[in-house]
Amino acid sequence: MKSYEIYDNDNGIEIGCLLYYEKDKCFIVELRDTVDEWTAPLLFSGFVKKGIYTIPRDISLLWVRERIIPSGRQNISMILKNHRLKEYDEMKFMEISEGRSSQDSMFIRKIDILPGYVQNRMNKNLSGVFAIEDRKCICFFADGTTRRIDLRDMYEIPLADKIINNESLFKSICLGSGGYYLTFNDSIDIPARLLYNAGVSLNVTKAEFVAFVKNSILDTTETGKLLSCSRQNISYLVKSGQIKPIKKEVMGNLYLKDDVQKSRW
Repeated sequence: MKSYEIYDNDNGIEIGCLLYYEKDKCFIVELRDTVDEWTAPLLFSGFVKKGIYTIPRDISLLWVRERIIPSGRQNISMILKNHRLKEYDEMKFMEISEGRSSQDSMFIRKIDILPGYVQNRMNKNLSGVFAIEDRKCICFFADGTTRRIDLRDMYEIPLADKIINNESLFKSICLGSGGYYLTFNDSIDIPARLLYNAGVSLNVTKAEFVAFVKNSILDTTETGKLLSCSRQNISYLVKSGQIKPIKKEVMGNLYLKDDVQKSRW
């Protein structure tokens, strides 16, 4: 991750931070909570009015694109060549221009240490997620909080009905860059800030869950060792319903250790 201070030269104030996750090519803008609708970039004023200072990735990207040469510029190939770039890269152009625009006096400058307010907010970002039944999911947060969330209750989220009514879309759930959001098919996002106080709190940490997975799930080889039998015998036990795999794979299934143990009773 790269981080940059957003500074307003005319007003002599730091506006916030621009975060860039290189592998996902994802931008997130974190505004200082001292910024108001008049000092914030115009594109973000609507969020600031609502008390939202962590700007979603799509709006953060729009802000970046407003400040750089567009990819559709007629002579873009010559511009790329002049800057020794093999392909169009928003972050490279932001660095080259320092994010300066004729519309305001703001620019960016690289920083090595995140400000305290950004670090504090990141404590409420997601650290993990997995889907369960009935359009619910378990969310782990960086500060150790765990919540079970029913997406059917998140009706205020745009396009939430599509997630609820589409099984494959729901199952595409995964963690977004920096844990700032959940994303479905990389097209519908739910910000971590909306999830942090949603649903039901669970008295289990991610570390405890990982320990459970590590100690309770067996692959086919481990199952064979525990039962002292061959893969063929395991296949028979599965077909006869004596043990049920929790996940079927071509290279081998996964089993709950407790279920394997019960097959010996």
